[in-house]
Amino acid sequence: MMRIGIVTIFPEYFAAPLELGIPGRAARAGLVSYRVTDLRDYARDVHRTVDDEPYGGGAGMVMKPEPFFEAAADLSPRGPIVLMSARGGRFRHDDAVRLSLEPEVTLLCGHYKDVDQRVADHLATEELSVGDFVLSGGEPAALAVADAVVRLLPGALGDHESASSDSFYDGDAISAPSYTRPAEYRGLRVPEVLRSGDHRRIEAWRAKESERLTRVRRAGS
Repeated sequence: MMRIGIVTIFPEYFAAPLELGIPGRAARAGLVSYRVTDLRDYARDVHRTVDDEPYGGGAGMVMKPEPFFEAAADLSPRGPIVLMSARGGRFRHDDAVRLSLEPEVTLLCGHYKDVDQRVADHLATEELSVGDFVLSGGEPAALAVADAVVRLLPGALGDHESASSDSFYDGDAISAPSYTRPAEYRGLRVPEVLRSGDHRRIEAWRAKESERLTRVRRAGS
């Protein structure tokens, strides 16, 4: 069984999402367990303070290093310790595959302006970003990473072919569009080739559409 640890100042953020859909089903099937830890439990004062003013001045508050280091010392995580960070490397499908092979992955959620750099340099084994934009905290990013990893665990989907036709499963290709019944809705028709029953033509159409969408939507990325 894989374990995903999440260290956050908002543990309640993860309660419902990790019980729903594929993450919840995988947990109930014994494929994964979640350990969500409140970072404030490792604060050193009665106010459970986890942030302070930045050295050198400037706007915003910076998360202190002590709670992160002491949480890690107490939890003794095995495997990668990932700091969700806007300055991290871009999280890609290959990263999800790599992390899904680990016995345990720990995700550190920053907040406020930044996290003390000593956490990135001397505690986290890597920094990852889910895109070139800034979130209010690392929680949405950690949830996205956890979901991407869990759905790759053997048995999580119940249908490997479903995952193998996803975008980015094989390189950077985007998957072809999907359609379902009805064949026509408000004058909008499903492409004839998908209703033809000719599997060779269907696969050729999907490959062409995948190539077209990847070219248009990933140009210059």
